[in-house]
Amino acid sequence: MATLWSELAPVAEAVADRPRVYADANLPAGLVRYMREQLRWDVLFVMDHPDLRRARDAEHYRLARQLRRTLVTLDRDYLDDRQFPPEQGCGVLVMAAPDQRELTVLIARLDQQLFTGAPLPLDRRKLHAHPDWQPEHA
Repeated sequence: MATLWSELAPVAEAVADRPRVYADANLPAGLVRYMREQLRWDVLFVMDHPDLRRARDAEHYRLARQLRRTLVTLDRDYLDDRQFPPEQGCGVLVMAAPDQRELTVLIARLDQQLFTGAPLPLDRRKLHAHPDWQPEHA
């Protein structure tokens, strides 16, 4: 008799090195589509789940941690370490750019410089990324 793990193991192995993200409601759908289709990220987009669309920020933070996903957002409120302690999360990426095209360019850079081969590159950390962002090791 097959177990849940034996059934899901091949799927888990296939996506083990891909970034696992929790995209909140303020990300443009086109950016989410780019992350899924072009970057091949494993993206849970709250707009795909009617029960999550209107959840509070604290609930999104808790769910991202529970599901072991990096929270990706445009919402600067997540930068508040008192309300969203980094050590209690799986990582938060707060993005800022003037339009969707710039967001797409930024997420492509982040994919190459931070997320490649790392499903949770920001575990217990936060990053505020913008068009002028440079990786720490640069």
